[in-house]
Amino acid sequence: MRTVRAISGLWRWRHNPLRRGTDLAEAWLALTALLLVTLAAPLIGVFSGSAAHSSLQRSVRAQQQSRHLVTATVVRELERLAPAADPELVGGDAGRRVLARWTAPDGTDRREPVQARLADPGPGDRFRIWTDGRGDRVARPLDAGTATAHAVLAGAGAALLAAGLFEGARRLTVRRMLHRRYARWGREWGRVGPDWGRAGADS
Repeated sequence: MRTVRAISGLWRWRHNPLRRGTDLAEAWLALTALLLVTLAAPLIGVFSGSAAHSSLQRSVRAQQQSRHLVTATVVRELERLAPAADPELVGGDAGRRVLARWTAPDGTDRREPVQARLADPGPGDRFRIWTDGRGDRVARPLDAGTATAHAVLAGAGAALLAAGLFEGARRLTVRRMLHRRYARWGREWGRVGPDWGRAGADS
């Protein structure tokens, strides 16, 4: 509201004899900040979101080309250990720890302990896992929808950050202007203060 009032004062103060230079400067500063917040900040958000979207979509394509969904077969269930950072299970169901075998995309046979999302795993049970070209476990590849959502959030965050910086810069500048104004008043009062109320005392 203070910004809007300062902007509305631009027209009223044009020919006002009580207008100070700092009043006009503050109003122009408020107008500039408002234009930056309403025009520049959204553009920054759009450009940032677009750049993030392009980068994330490249990552999506690269991951989809380099990661493969293969079928693993349970050899036997293993004892439960402390939760491990399994790339497929981070933040989700802990699953059951099993010894599994699978054939890597390069044709090699792999046989390793993994976490399987199976209620009661038994020998011969099958489940799907994501691997790289050598058969090592990897996280599920990023999908296009998730990448787009992340890009939108990045763009919105960039716009909000830019708007906050513009408004913060305006407030900081106004504060410095006020400090200078108070300092100038202090100097003027120091010059005329001792004679205040004594006009004509010596006449």
